[in-house]
Amino acid sequence: MRQGPEIWIRGPVAAPESPDRGPAAPEMPRDPSPAEAPGFSWIGVHGGAGVTTLAGVFGGQDCGQGWPGPGDPSSVLLVARTHAAGLTAVGRAVEEFRLGRAPTGVGLDSVVLVADAPGRLPRPLAQRVRLLESAVDVHRVPWVPAWRLDGTHEGPPRGTESLVRRTRRVR
Repeated sequence: MRQGPEIWIRGPVAAPESPDRGPAAPEMPRDPSPAEAPGFSWIGVHGGAGVTTLAGVFGGQDCGQGWPGPGDPSSVLLVARTHAAGLTAVGRAVEEFRLGRAPTGVGLDSVVLVADAPGRLPRPLAQRVRLLESAVDVHRVPWVPAWRLDGTHEGPPRGTESLVRRTRRVR
């Protein structure tokens, strides 16, 4: 007998404690001390996602494409570009959190999508973004030409107010 679709919970996701969730990823050692760094960790789900730039503009820990290490903030912001490969990669990463395969103590806060080009997304990509938004909080970062020339000192771009509020809330 087939079961119906699983229900997704929108918002921050913590790894479930239940053993019936399937195989878990190998656990990374985490420092459970209260001295853990406050804030959030940026994780790129593919190369060139923009993690270093976002960490420079919004603050937080740049974890590259790896999990937060001991002493790093355990609240994760997944970063992807808005091209097809980026949206596929972030979908897989969200699924890993949903299935409880993230390291113990690491929680998904939200997804940050960085524009891969100026202008509107093509319809098929926009539909994929809407599907992702139905499962998790998504913040959008527009195309910023100055970032190509290291214009990160100018601060957050217009249109990122929700991300500014999110990142300031956990500092």
